Amino acid sequence: MNTSDIIDLHLWQMITGYLFVVVLLFIVRLKGIPREKEILISTVRMTLQLILVGYLLSYIFEFPSPIYTVLILICMEMFSIYTILKRTKINLLSRLGRIIAFAMTFGTVSCLFYFLFVVVHISPWYEPRYFIPIAGMLVGNSMTGITLGVKRLVDGINTNKHIVEGALMLGATPKMASKQIVDDAFDSAILPTINSMLGMGIVFLPGMMTGQILSGVSPVTAISYQIAIMLGVLGSVALTVIIFVQMGYKTFFNQQNQLNL
Repeated sequence: MNTSDIIDLHLWQMITGYLFVVVLLFIVRLKGIPREKEILISTVRMTLQLILVGYLLSYIFEFPSPIYTVLILICMEMFSIYTILKRTKINLLSRLGRIIAFAMTFGTVSCLFYFLFVVVHISPWYEPRYFIPIAGMLVGNSMTGITLGVKRLVDGINTNKHIVEGALMLGATPKMASKQIVDDAFDSAILPTINSMLGMGIVFLPGMMTGQILSGVSPVTAISYQIAIMLGVLGSVALTVIIFVQMGYKTFFNQQNQLNL
C-alpha cells in the first residue's frame, strides 16, 4: 500500500460521523442523564482544537524549528498540569501543586529525550514529525496516571487518617505510616497503562499503530513503533507517578511528623 491508496475523507463524510453524537444525545435524554450540554461542548471543542492543531502542525512540519517544537512541548506540559490541578481541585501554589508540576515536567521530559536520543535516534532532535506525536503520547498518559495517583493519595490519607495517626503515636515515621497508602496510589495510577498493554494487539489496535497502517506504513514497522512507544509510555507514567507519590505524601505531615491535613 502506498500514499496514493489512502482514502481521503470529504467534508460530508466527516459530518456523517457526528451521527454518533446525535445517538449519544438521544440516549442520555431518554435516560434522563443531564449530560447534553457537556457532550455538545466537548464535541465542539474537540473539533475546533483538532482543526487548529492540524493547520498548526502542517505549518510546523513544513518549516521545522527547535523554537516551535519546544514551545509546543511547553504548551503540552502547561495544559496537562492545569488539567491535573483542575480535576483534583489542588492549588498550583500549594506544596502538593508544585510537586505535581515538578513530577509531571521532569518525568515526561526526561523520558521523552531518552526515547528520542536512545531509542529512535532522530536527527535533528527537534524533528516535529517524531517529537510532537511522541511527546503528546507520553504527556497525555502521564497526565492520566498522576491524576489517578493524586486522587488515590489524597483520598487514602483522608480515609485512613486514624490509622496513620495511630501508627505515628506508636513511633512510626511518616514514611512508614503512609507506606500502604502510597503504594496503593502508585498501583492505581499505573494499572490503566498495564491493562491497555495486556489487551493491545488482540482486543484492540492502538491509535498510533492504526494511523500508521491507514497512512500506508507496513504493519510490521507500525508494530515496532507501537511497542517502543508503549514501553516509553510505561516508563514515563511510572517515573512521573513515583516522583509524585514519594514527594507528595510528605506534604500531609508537618515538621514535627504530625498529620496535617
